[in-house]
Amino acid sequence: MSALVWLGCALRSALYLVFLIVTVVPWAVVVLLASIVWRGPRLYWVAVQWLRASIWGARVICGVRAQVQGLEHVPTAQDARSAVLLAPKHQSTWETFFFPTLMPHPLAYVFKRELLRIPFFGWAMGRLDMVHIDRSRRTEAWNRVAEQGRRLFAEGVWVIMFPEGTRIPRGEQGSYKTGASRLAATTGVPIVPIAVASARCWPRKSFLLRPGVIPVSIGRPIPSAGRDPEELMREVEAWIEAEMRRLDPEAYPASTPEARRP
Repeated sequence: MSALVWLGCALRSALYLVFLIVTVVPWAVVVLLASIVWRGPRLYWVAVQWLRASIWGARVICGVRAQVQGLEHVPTAQDARSAVLLAPKHQSTWETFFFPTLMPHPLAYVFKRELLRIPFFGWAMGRLDMVHIDRSRRTEAWNRVAEQGRRLFAEGVWVIMFPEGTRIPRGEQGSYKTGASRLAATTGVPIVPIAVASARCWPRKSFLLRPGVIPVSIGRPIPSAGRDPEELMREVEAWIEAEMRRLDPEAYPASTPEARRP
């Protein structure tokens, strides 16, 4: 990246950051006030409007666009009782903003409770029906995920869990944990694996957005009933990582056919 291009990206990224800060404050206030009388899906869709604005801002200000394939693999908005557990690749903040704007059903993220301390953004999240856990207390955290997951699925809310647990640098593979597959196997809800190469435009631990297309690929639901959680997660991992190499071959040069030739 040349110095001039880098400077342009930096200026647009700074403008986008200002856009997020300026808009999140009134949005959070609206959510907090609305939560006095509204809860559940109605409040969720109010909150999603800021995420839509955030994705719009990333596209208009920074030139970051999405290209989605496989959306037909998830139930439609009319399938109120068809629950799934979404298990996406996690590379940046972008997908946490994007998935609620894409999916036809309300989503409940499983996330570390420290995020609730973020001014305005975290306060608003605390009023939504999400699953916030204390990672230092694993047994307690799992019990909360299992209990809340059953209830949410029964209410038509989908749970979304990042199997790697944290954002992973572009071209790398994290450790896939079995929390999502345990919840799926316990409740009998299928897992939908999702590959997303967001670090192409919004790298991990960076606020320098680069213009381009973020490919998102949604896999077919994987049945979970009667499955061993470890085996189930290995299937999810295999699909996601193979798809990541197809979506972003430049990030995985050792995995391309050319690189394997003698």
